[in-house]
Amino acid sequence: KKIFLALIVICTVSLLLHHGGHFTNMEAFRFGCSHQYPGSKPKHTNIVFLKTHKTASTTMQNILFRFAERNNLMVALPVQACGHQFCYPRSFSSHFVHLHTLRPNLITNHMRFNKTALQRLMPNDTLYITILREPASMFESLFTYYSRHCMSFRRVPNGSLEAFLAEPFRYYRPQEVESMYARNTLTFDLGGDKDHPSKDLAYAQNFVAEVEKVFSLVMISEYFDESLILLRHLLSWDLEDILYVKLNMRTESSKKRLSPGLPEKIRAWNSIDTYLYEYFNASFWLKLSDLGLDCVAKEVQLLRQVQEKLMRSCFGGKMPLPRPAAEIKNKDLRPWQPSDKVDIVGYDLPVNISHEAQEHCLKYIMPEISYTRILLHSQSLRHRRSYQNR
Repeated sequence: KKIFLALIVICTVSLLLHHGGHFTNMEAFRFGCSHQYPGSKPKHTNIVFLKTHKTASTTMQNILFRFAERNNLMVALPVQACGHQFCYPRSFSSHFVHLHTLRPNLITNHMRFNKTALQRLMPNDTLYITILREPASMFESLFTYYSRHCMSFRRVPNGSLEAFLAEPFRYYRPQEVESMYARNTLTFDLGGDKDHPSKDLAYAQNFVAEVEKVFSLVMISEYFDESLILLRHLLSWDLEDILYVKLNMRTESSKKRLSPGLPEKIRAWNSIDTYLYEYFNASFWLKLSDLGLDCVAKEVQLLRQVQEKLMRSCFGGKMPLPRPAAEIKNKDLRPWQPSDKVDIVGYDLPVNISHEAQEHCLKYIMPEISYTRILLHSQSLRHRRSYQNR
């Protein structure tokens, strides 16, 4: 049986690569999860993705932007006064949505979650999705990324994470703008109280129960590909819909290594986030088990193989090397740099690939701010044409 499955995998991958990695259905996944056949259900298109901070959410947002464009869907985007986020850290309101993007199918730019406002805005069959990351690694990323923007971090001598965690209340001010980056950021993004006393376990339990009631899928950053397989099954999507290139990455030199004992201090300081993560990491593995771990592993294997084919086709037959922003010639492809202490790398397409490949690959590597601006422009044109026709 294993030999038979292996032959199917090899034949399927060969067929896909022969056709350039483009897909119109889910034939490629039949060998993995045969209980869900292509065409059995229409693709689900009404989605709220709560984009959390430093969790691979920019890569997920890019997947959703491209899905929306391929399927002619409307994406709710922020008004100009909000920038590329929905006036974060204010609680989400429909007033933050650009008029040309109303009656949306999807919403994915950063916001602070407000269930009531979103349920009024979105269709009744909307599915809610978010993503979490292990609190210790996430907090190191937040501390480094927002070192120039968050006053709680700026006060710390020499930008020392150890010093902050030794006496967090010496530097942390709960009411300051951008204090949400310094404590229980996931909890805050999900609409909870980041400063609720950590001893009150009942609050964390009730908060988790509320999140579980609203969100159909809570993805886990450390298992991003497995999360995409769960997403694909939840939404009845194809393989093409979940292909991606990693975005918004730091260089290794921009990362701080956590010294012994520091992860425990981070989890204690971010106790509600820790409770959230541990609960949903456990439920995540239950969902994978329900789908079938063998099935998921096979789909992940195929996803990665086709992904490599995609990247080689986009980058002249080679795997892409992320570049510093200053070296990227196309300004639309330069990622935002939070400070001179953090290097966020991006990509530039080689000049020797075909025009068709350029068109196909460009959106895979486009940073959030550029993609939001271009998507707003195209949807505004669509809105004006619709208005003129009426």
